[in-house]
This record gives sequence, structure tokens and C-alpha cells, in this order.
Amino acid sequence: MTQRFRLMWNYRYLYMMLLPGLAYFAIYKYAPMYGTLIAFKDFNMMLGILDSPWADPWYKHFKYFYDSPYFESILTNTLLISLYKMAWGIAPGIVFAILLNEVRHQAFKRVVQTVAYLPHFLSWVIIYGILMIFLSESTGLVNSWLKGNGGQAIPFLTSTDWFRSLLVGSEIWKEFGWNAIIYLAAIAGIDPSLYEAARVDGAGRLRNIWHITLPGIRNVIILLLIIKLGHILEAGFDQIYIMYNVQVYPVADILDTYVFRTGIEQLNFSLAAAIGLFKSVIGLGLVLIANKIAQRWGEGIW
Repeated sequence: MTQRFRLMWNYRYLYMMLLPGLAYFAIYKYAPMYGTLIAFKDFNMMLGILDSPWADPWYKHFKYFYDSPYFESILTNTLLISLYKMAWGIAPGIVFAILLNEVRHQAFKRVVQTVAYLPHFLSWVIIYGILMIFLSESTGLVNSWLKGNGGQAIPFLTSTDWFRSLLVGSEIWKEFGWNAIIYLAAIAGIDPSLYEAARVDGAGRLRNIWHITLPGIRNVIILLLIIKLGHILEAGFDQIYIMYNVQVYPVADILDTYVFRTGIEQLNFSLAAAIGLFKSVIGLGLVLIANKIAQRWGEGIW
């Protein structure tokens, strides 16, 4: 024990650098977990968390959520939107990073990369405004062009057939450039001698990508996939809350919008906490399962 304290003292300045990060997680991640108690109580703001009566039975709010006529539809919408975003959203960032890595003109490469990741910094309010300019049924540029060429206007923003595609497409456009930064960093860590050896053996660019680049970033791809699985029941509240409307409720209402509408606006904080805890437990389970599967190929994150 004395030796351990002596070792910690020798590296005391490094441990001091850890303190802000540890304080952040302690205050904003672990301390709020105390509030999950209200998922098992009939929370009253005047009484506080500890003095509020316990729910009878303890799973009362979970049962209310499960018995809700919207349970099946909002859970289905949440899973479908999240899976669509995962299925279609991972590849563009990888492809873009590989293409950028193959560019030899550095000035052009920097300009393209900057332009590609700028949408990441735009709020969903601004992006929805851009979508309105292009896709509005009455004044959108796309529909104006369709009507000008003898076609009919398409209700992109209010159609249940188009809305999920619009959600997925707009998220891909917003995030693929930013996601590519992570993959570019992973590609930069690949040993250049592997490419040199492959060129000596006669391998072209496609062979290098397939046999060196993709295997070299496999760990990062699996890591990001596991992280995304942990958030599979979120589906993007900010984006959907700004973009959805009454006409698309059947395909757009997700867990977070339901929580906001019935839990926050109606001050039913116990229900909101119960649904949040339900999401967290499912997310944790999926992360553990995905990591266990990844470990079979030696790619787990712990």
C-alpha cells in the first residue's frame, strides 16, 4: 500500500489533471442518478424526492407506460428510426474518410473536409429552415420545379411515406463529414510501411483500401457501432421534435417526444423518469451484448 501511495505521489500532477474530468462525471453523470428514485415514487415537487410517497405497486409507472395505447407504436418508431440511421449513416463517413485519405492535393483536401463537416455545427432549427426552402409543398424549390414541369407537388414534410427518409437523409448530410474525422484519425495511425509493402507486391489503391485501410480502422468502426447501440432508444429528439407535426405522428412519435409531451409538459416526472430508466437499462444491455460478441473477434472495447 505504501508503494502504491508513493507511486501516486510521483505522478501527482497527472492525477491532478484528471480531477476536472472526474468532477464533471461525478456532478453531471453520477449525482443525477439519485433522481431515478422518482421512477418508483409518486413524485410531488412540494415534498421532494425523499418525502414523496412510494408508488404502489413499485412498477406502477412502468406498467402505465406499457399499458399505454401508444407503447407499441412509439417503441417501433424509435427502433426503426435508430436502426435506419445506423444502417445508412455509418458507411458515408467511412467512405468519405477513405476518399479524402486518397487525395494528394492537401489544399483541396482541407477545403473539402471543412465544407463537409460545417453542417455539424448548424442547429436543427437552421437545417429545418433549409429543408423548408427546398421541400415545402407550396413554396419549396423542388416542388416548384416539379409543378413547373407538369408534375404534382410532393408533401415531403407532412407525408408518412417520406418523413423517415427525410430524417435519415438530413442526419447523414449533417454528420457524415464530422464522423469522417474520427476515421481519418484512425487511418493516420496505420503503419505506412504496410502500404509500401503492398505497392511493392503490385497492389493498387483498391487492394490497399480493402486489405489494409479497412482492417486498420475495424476497431474504430466496432467501437462506434457499440456506442451507437447504447443510444438506440433515443433516435434524435432535437431533430424529430423540430421537424415532426400532427400529420406524421404515426411514423415520427418516439420515446423522447412521448416523454416530453406526457411527462414534462404534464408534470408527470415519475413517468418521465421511468421511461428514461427503461431506455438506460435496454441501452446498457445492448452495449454489454455487443461488446461480448465483438470480443470473440478480439475487438471488444473492454
